[in-house]
Amino acid sequence: MKIKEAANQLHTTPRTIRFYEEKGLIQPEKGENEYRYYNETHLWRLQAILALREIGMSTSQIKEALENGNEIETYLNVQRSALYEQWLQMKDMITTVDDMLEKQKEHNLAAEDLFKLSKQLKELKQIRNDWEDKWNFDNQAHDYDENIKTTGYRFNVHEHYHEALVKVESFISPMPDEIGVDIGTGTGNLASLFLEKDVEMIGVDQSEEMLKVCKEKHPEIDVRHGHFLALPLMDGQADFIVTSYALHHIPDTQKLLALKEMDRVIGKNGRIAIADLMFEDEYDRNAKLAKYEEDENHEALEAIHDEYYADRSLLLNWLKDNGYQVECVSFNPILYIVFAEKI
Repeated sequence: MKIKEAANQLHTTPRTIRFYEEKGLIQPEKGENEYRYYNETHLWRLQAILALREIGMSTSQIKEALENGNEIETYLNVQRSALYEQWLQMKDMITTVDDMLEKQKEHNLAAEDLFKLSKQLKELKQIRNDWEDKWNFDNQAHDYDENIKTTGYRFNVHEHYHEALVKVESFISPMPDEIGVDIGTGTGNLASLFLEKDVEMIGVDQSEEMLKVCKEKHPEIDVRHGHFLALPLMDGQADFIVTSYALHHIPDTQKLLALKEMDRVIGKNGRIAIADLMFEDEYDRNAKLAKYEEDENHEALEAIHDEYYADRSLLLNWLKDNGYQVECVSFNPILYIVFAEKI
């Protein structure tokens, strides 16, 4: 069919189709007088291009995705993550406007309030946008499981690793057909424990390579690009959230924001289980660091200063203040599970 017929069938314009041809996305057959002709294959490709443009992908991204069919899922995953981040920013903006209107109704909206509320909004947006993987997990993905050593080190962050994952699953006590989320899923070691219980598991990670390895190992897991501060899920979509050895990769200033984001995603009576490297509080942190200094345990000092081990007391206080019943288990001086159930 000719370009006008193709445009009518796809509910677009000949000009749009010619634009995609100029960008190298479509190559129609050409007959006499340089008329363009489109077959079923061309129409399918154009339909795919139009759909991908509709969700905001650039022409260069679409071209690369279509040329490498295996990568189209990756691009869609990244695009979904970006759309969720935009949606969260819109929600933050609406909340800020609502706060301003509420103050205005009470005749208490001062210039200082406008500045303060807009500053909070700007800072929250900046924190989400500044997410950075300083440990380059893409490069670690294919060897990650082999590098988990539970013994053989003077300071072993993975001691009791497997026991902790099993305990997380036990705490959650999943029911069939529930929806669970594993944040920082990595290669899927924790999320996979729930598959036998007929749970729909969503694995979230900021590393595309980790997600690829996870999908290869566990095709049943719904892998999604995202991170602690922008989970690619709707409000109240999950029955429970788990995470292991991931929270210590975000600064302390962001951990409470991460809890707030988890709280947004889980529904009524939802559960959260966090297995991670923590100190009981600031006093405990200082005491343990002093002991490692005294013992000249440089391996421990380097590991702790390289990451962001949590202050457990801050997590517990936030969860209790926001309507959770909390329980804790310690495996060793730095590995804890925090389990919280919404009441």
